[in-house]
Amino acid sequence: MQLSEMKVAITGAASGIGHALAQGFLKDGARLVAVDRHGEGLKPLAEQGATTAIVDVSDPAQVQTMVNLAVESFGRLDVLINNAGIGFRALIVDYGPDRFEEVFRVNLFGPFYGLRAALPVMRRQGYGRIINVLSRAAEGGGPGMSAYGCSKAALFALTRHAAREIEEGEDILVNGLIPGVTKTGLMPQGQDPSIVYPTARMLATLPAGGPSGRVFWDQKEYFLFDPENQTFKR
Repeated sequence: MQLSEMKVAITGAASGIGHALAQGFLKDGARLVAVDRHGEGLKPLAEQGATTAIVDVSDPAQVQTMVNLAVESFGRLDVLINNAGIGFRALIVDYGPDRFEEVFRVNLFGPFYGLRAALPVMRRQGYGRIINVLSRAAEGGGPGMSAYGCSKAALFALTRHAAREIEEGEDILVNGLIPGVTKTGLMPQGQDPSIVYPTARMLATLPAGGPSGRVFWDQKEYFLFDPENQTFKR
């Protein structure tokens, strides 16, 4: 399927990586549903033709509404990018009530709700690509990164389990994307978020029978928890 024919939904699209991915897909002619819990950053995307909505991915009903919006607007949903994420630095002993859980509600449960809502649609239409935004912090980030890193490690596991649940002959692929050190609200210093788009575009346009349950960084496969990875070493 060509990008100009695709119907794409992106969470966390108001800023950072999600906004850059939304811009890229719009420029390539895709029809887009862009959601975020902060509406202000969605306005430029709406002006460029995206369908936008305020959605908190930690709420399963709102995630279902996002998928319904795509189907109602375009008749189908070809690509779902689970990008929305939060994080902050705190030592384990310093976490306040519910703060650790809050990160998991967005970074893990949000993509789970997305998968649960999107997979039936993709099965009915016989096609789908799901991209979960991961992080090398899953391998063991620095001090204060426990909630974020653990949530991304769990999302890696969810990605692999979801891929295993796709039945033979179903043209649905579920993969992970690692952005690298990218300038976002979580990472003030880093490369421009637009560098992530080529990998997202590659995963969105994988042919039938392409890789699934795998992780990619800079358009190449990346092996999380490989002992040779620098982030994995002590």
